[in-house]
Amino acid sequence: MLSMLRNPRQALAQLLNFCLILSTAFMMWKGISVVVESPSPIVVVLSGSMEPAFQRGDLLFLWNRNVYEETQVGEIVVYNVRGKDIPIVHRVVRKFGEGPEAKLLTKGDNNVADDTELYARGQDYLERKDIIGSVVGYVPFVGYVTILLSEHPWLKTVMLGFMGLVVVLQRE
Repeated sequence: MLSMLRNPRQALAQLLNFCLILSTAFMMWKGISVVVESPSPIVVVLSGSMEPAFQRGDLLFLWNRNVYEETQVGEIVVYNVRGKDIPIVHRVVRKFGEGPEAKLLTKGDNNVADDTELYARGQDYLERKDIIGSVVGYVPFVGYVTILLSEHPWLKTVMLGFMGLVVVLQRE
């Protein structure tokens, strides 16, 4: 640590490397978002409502193919409820109409009732603009890190402190 204070050039190089890693991750996220035409190309399953298809902690990959093709009954979609920031992963169980004006009704595989109670006040069905994307793949349980960090905020502090310590103490 003291050697870094004596060599500001090395400290600056390490800081720039850290910034480069962060900016590369951000650019990759935005690049994937553009390719799959979805503002959130990767989501984590936060509840057990889609069991047995997906478990809590599964990492889902999305593709917004619904821009080019119709959403079909049985398809698993991720949607945002108006006024809420948490995406919901559920299956389309009914479809009314065709094209961009189609109305969709969703339900979790492990839920008894459909999602009408989850929708925004006055909203009975989903519309095309509510859908973030369709699930095209998943990796089991990888998203548990995200769940742990959101359920235990002190872990974020520990992890960031450890990362900062590694950056500061790293030798080249």
